[in-house]
Amino acid sequence: MQANWKIGSLFGIPLYLDPLWFVIFALATLNFGFAYQEWGNTLAWSAGVVMSLLLFASVLLHELGHSLVAKSQGIQVKSITLFLFGGIAAIEEESKTPGKAFQVAIAGPLVSISLFIIFKLISNVLPETSISSVIIGDLARINLVLALFNLIPGLPLDGGQVLKSALWKATGDRFQAVRGAAKAGQILGYTAIGLGLAIDYFTSDLGTGLWIALLGWFGIRNATNYDRITILQEALLKTKASEAMTRDFRVVDVNQTLRAFADLYLLDSNSQVYFAESDGRYRGLVSIESLRQIERSDWETQTLQDIVHPLSEIPTVEETTTLVEVINKLETEKIIRVTVLSPAGAVAGLIDKGDIVQVLAKKLKLRISDVDIKQVKQNASYPPGLQLEVIAKSLKD
Repeated sequence: MQANWKIGSLFGIPLYLDPLWFVIFALATLNFGFAYQEWGNTLAWSAGVVMSLLLFASVLLHELGHSLVAKSQGIQVKSITLFLFGGIAAIEEESKTPGKAFQVAIAGPLVSISLFIIFKLISNVLPETSISSVIIGDLARINLVLALFNLIPGLPLDGGQVLKSALWKATGDRFQAVRGAAKAGQILGYTAIGLGLAIDYFTSDLGTGLWIALLGWFGIRNATNYDRITILQEALLKTKASEAMTRDFRVVDVNQTLRAFADLYLLDSNSQVYFAESDGRYRGLVSIESLRQIERSDWETQTLQDIVHPLSEIPTVEETTTLVEVINKLETEKIIRVTVLSPAGAVAGLIDKGDIVQVLAKKLKLRISDVDIKQVKQNASYPPGLQLEVIAKSLKD
């Protein structure tokens, strides 16, 4: 699958074109070119290209409105992409309050309404029959339609984001608010598909009906995706480290020699993680890499105490730590596993990415096999389509 093409950046935000953007650009150019045929072929098609470019410039400014408000709240905006259905700003995190979420949501439509007013005023002062007046007048109407369409109250549209912020304010529960706005988006999507099919059946305007149905399908898909991500977010926040950890480690005597340790465990055991203890207390993690750095001639005299890493010096979390925190710790510190400590400071278990995927698969009934989980453990990377690191980062305080 072809990647998006980077075309530049604005305010530090990378701008991309989806390859399918050229499809809608060509269709828009054809639409405007045929509409302006009274001016002659050359002028009509030139105006069609200009209008298509200005249309997508308007979409870009709309998305830039969302992005700049998000950036003003300290939220990173990864990119803005123009694609088949318009544009999308990849905003990394959720706003912290309903009011701030509303500000981000409404910013795009406000930009489009402002452009409508500006272009309308300009077209009114130009000669009514001039090409410039017609193009700018059409551009004004397009921005008004863009604003009103996006204010339809259902995710993934801006109106759905506004509805989400209102439900969030009313209920105090962001996840419940997203589910409500996503459900509204799904209903609107099915309605659009039904309307599109009705237009195709009862009229000869097949293009319009097909496009409305396609928009409905896109809305359903994205609203469902919002719902799915929200369910994952809730699970990550509610699941504790104690539920995901495993006891896939060995406890060894810190006073035994390196030679005895190597002979007893490294050759006969598949376990890769060892903790040393003495007098009933954990002394730390045994580093196999540290063992390899010691001359074998010294293995007879040196003990595990010489290579152990105290628990205070290794990555740890408590049993009550949420999976959001665990995932963010794994990503931030670029480690493959983290040690879970009990309230008494003893080693309770270990968590790696495979353990996280396994507990989520069980809780949410995800179709992830044991083979897939084993592969996650081996590769230390989440399955394609399950970007837990991105979801967890969006929930970071």
